[in-house]
Amino acid sequence: MVDASRYPVHVFWSENDGGFIALVPDLPGCSAFGATRVEAVKEVQDAIDAWIEAMTAAGNPVPRPSKAAPALHA
Repeated sequence: MVDASRYPVHVFWSENDGGFIALVPDLPGCSAFGATRVEAVKEVQDAIDAWIEAMTAAGNPVPRPSKAAPALHA
């Protein structure tokens, strides 16, 4: 299984949601929310594990982590 911490994560503040959103560009639809940046990153690690598990169970390929992109700042 691929290590969830290897996937680049983009974290930004969402005014609409009143918290931070963490997105995983390599895994379409994989995201998480947190009241803090740290919480969003922690939550997205669980989301990555769940995403990979669901794709594997369905027999679908799981993309390898891309090289980390420069951090986005909101």
